[in-house]
Amino acid sequence: MDLGERALDAEEVEGTLQKLTSAFTIPIPSRWALLNESRVFWDVALSLARLPGLASQPRGAGDPVLVLPGFSAGDGSTAALRLFLRLLGHDARGWGLGTNGGDVSALLPRAIAETERCATSTGARVRLIGWSLGGYLAREVARDRPDLVERVVTLGSPVVGGPKYTTAARTFRMRGIDLDALEAEVAEREKTPLRVPVTAIYSKRDGVVAWQACIDRCNPDVEHIEVFSSHVGLGFHAEVYALIAQRLAATPAAAAA
Repeated sequence: MDLGERALDAEEVEGTLQKLTSAFTIPIPSRWALLNESRVFWDVALSLARLPGLASQPRGAGDPVLVLPGFSAGDGSTAALRLFLRLLGHDARGWGLGTNGGDVSALLPRAIAETERCATSTGARVRLIGWSLGGYLAREVARDRPDLVERVVTLGSPVVGGPKYTTAARTFRMRGIDLDALEAEVAEREKTPLRVPVTAIYSKRDGVVAWQACIDRCNPDVEHIEVFSSHVGLGFHAEVYALIAQRLAATPAAAAA
């Protein structure tokens, strides 16, 4: 969505968020939508059938890529994606922080440290890929340390409301977490605009994260791409893999065109 060439200032961001809040309520995916997650097996089968096309995607040049997993997942969940990227010539790495437990305030400093370590060891700015909550963390790393990050790609990541509009909302409430307060904290951080290009890949068939929560209406340099996939399938989807390869190979100017 085009919001102009300049970044929004704090007042404009706050005004936009207030209008959005009053304009609609984002629904949490229903139990019926959650059943759609069973199509992950179809997504994997489709990816296997499209392997020849994936092999012809743009190649990397050893550039560092850090892949952040979703809530309750670890590096094992992103192994297939990282293998694909390494086969294309990228220096794709797991985040090395174990299972993503969902505590953003504790994880963000550690994710920044891992990104800084990766940038220092390679001498290059890092490409961040984040799946679900991992994508939110990737954005926040880029927000706090744009000097370390070349670009961000998110997969089904809730950028509005934190976990409030996801099927994980009940889990967070059971932990005693105030989701309304957490949503306000997420909105407060939007007053600092993102300064690196972001590609947000999402699916309206997502049974875990409400697709509306994946749409960034505050930052102008965000490209939204809809795919046909379950939430779990995003990490194994042939079209998603092709999009990631193309965005990682593109210069910021070319990707925005």
